Amino acid sequence: MQPVYRRVEVIANHAMTPTRFRTRLAVPEIASVIRPGQFVMVRATSEPVSDPLLARALALYDVTEDLGAVDVVYDLHGKGTRTLARVRPGDSVTILGPLGRDFGLPPDDGRVVWMVAGGIGQTPFLALAKWWMGRFAYAGINPCYGNPAPREVVLMHGGSNAQAVEGLEDFLAVGVVGLVATEDGSRGWRGRVTDLVEQRRREADAGLCEPPGLIITCGPSAMMAAVARLAQRMGVPCRASLENPMACGFGACFSCVAPIRQSDGTTDLKRVCLDGPVFDAETVVWDEM
Repeated sequence: MQPVYRRVEVIANHAMTPTRFRTRLAVPEIASVIRPGQFVMVRATSEPVSDPLLARALALYDVTEDLGAVDVVYDLHGKGTRTLARVRPGDSVTILGPLGRDFGLPPDDGRVVWMVAGGIGQTPFLALAKWWMGRFAYAGINPCYGNPAPREVVLMHGGSNAQAVEGLEDFLAVGVVGLVATEDGSRGWRGRVTDLVEQRRREADAGLCEPPGLIITCGPSAMMAAVARLAQRMGVPCRASLENPMACGFGACFSCVAPIRQSDGTTDLKRVCLDGPVFDAETVVWDEM
């Protein structure tokens, strides 16, 4: 599908926390075709203003039931996200999308899926969980490409404190099992999310919960690398949604390249915006990220 580039209306924009925002954009051309795992480039400033010059890459969080709008969620990191956080209903922003590759198929045997997120890394997972569980707005049109829904979807979300794992209620509302880990112990498991994953693995080994047929991860590279190693030890496939900074979103600038191991054992620098952002985790050369 060809990406759409246009100015669109802001329907809603609200703070989930003092530093995390959810913005709804009226863009049916994108909402009706975008798939979980893909992203859009959003720029809040109007011409001829060019500060900030570059758009921000934001993962699809959700689509509205009427397929008229998309939701994106983001943390405040710099001028681009601060500018976007200030928009109000009725304002307009520039959007380009859908971009990148989606998450693809769930396990073909309906097995459990673990989603492991760090920080803002949960944002691609709400739409994915809803899609694979048959609750996405257009899931009935093409439900999981014919694969059965996972018997259970478990989100393990980690952050430095309770504010960093805000948004769990959105997942619980659609039937996802939600577990959180905070480094300061202010919510859920005290420690890193990788510690929580290890605990869940031990519970699966003890027969206390069903082991996963697939692990999905998104967040800081070090966290994803640890999750990828754990998945490899478990003999479970793992897909990683990389968060490399993107300047253009369509492969022209080569600013988002990641080292990806090829079938012949060599390493090639692949553009995350075109070849990803979702990769098989075992192909990512994590030590070079």
